[in-house]
Amino acid sequence: MTQKINRIGVLTSGGDAPGMNAVVRAIVRKATAQGVSVLGIRRGYSGLIGGDIIELTSRGVDGVLPRGGTMLYTARCEEMLSDTGQEKAVQTCRHMGIEGLAVIGGDGSFRGALALARRGLATVGVPATIDNDIVCTDYTIGFDTACNTAVDAIDKLRDTMQSHERCSVVEVMGRDAGHLALHVGVAVGATCILLPEKEVDFHKVVIEPIRMGRLSGRHHHMLIVAEGHGKGAQAVAERVEAETGIEARVTILGHIQRGGTPSAMDRVLGTQMGCHAAGLLIAGERSRLVIKQDGCVMSCDMEEGLAQRKCLDQDLFAAAVAVAT
Repeated sequence: MTQKINRIGVLTSGGDAPGMNAVVRAIVRKATAQGVSVLGIRRGYSGLIGGDIIELTSRGVDGVLPRGGTMLYTARCEEMLSDTGQEKAVQTCRHMGIEGLAVIGGDGSFRGALALARRGLATVGVPATIDNDIVCTDYTIGFDTACNTAVDAIDKLRDTMQSHERCSVVEVMGRDAGHLALHVGVAVGATCILLPEKEVDFHKVVIEPIRMGRLSGRHHHMLIVAEGHGKGAQAVAERVEAETGIEARVTILGHIQRGGTPSAMDRVLGTQMGCHAAGLLIAGERSRLVIKQDGCVMSCDMEEGLAQRKCLDQDLFAAAVAVAT
């Protein structure tokens, strides 16, 4: 018979993502309803090592669903990469009576959770990153909101760029993954989408479509560049101007993509995943990742999940190329 869990902790780590608060809320509500107390660890692993911890109650998470960012704050923590930092984190959990830890974040956050699991602490990860680059899950919390934020900004940008007959080169986030750029590019009807995963013939994929579009009367061109592609959006714009003579302006959307009210999709999935994570910890599960596969929320072994490789959606990329051409 599994020993009863009395207290769990929850933290958000790495880059923030819209919908993280929905996860925290769900964990708190489900755990406290079953008589399990929840401690909120502020500022990620830095707060865990340093003891920046508060008690979370069902009443205390009222009103957080529409809020972007994370109510627990987040931070990068280099110390967590060391054996000393990891041991401090485990000692804090023991001192505070934390028997299980829910980690909400991305790949780097889960590497830290896996290190704690190897030291005997029950950990469960919930994927929340706008990059959508966690290999074992079809979707990560925050991705939908970031896509919508970027699309809204680009739609507004298109209005002014069309007025000046310019070429827009828009850089979106995603680190070394092109999932966000691909979805945004399709949604805004980009002339071309440049991704880290795809090596392309620049003249064929970028210059020639712009030239042909200009001959057919098109006065504005939209290029979407993932931040991990080549030398970046500025280098793309300079080459476009040099080879076409069309004025190219760069817009880097940056951290605006992480902010804003979470979409309904991110709130719903955050709630589902948070409930599932709380259930795993209460049941005494260890080293698990909450994932969404084939429309269902489930879990997988953390180490096995992180060892997988997530590929670009080839069908969506093919559709993007087809409609752009």
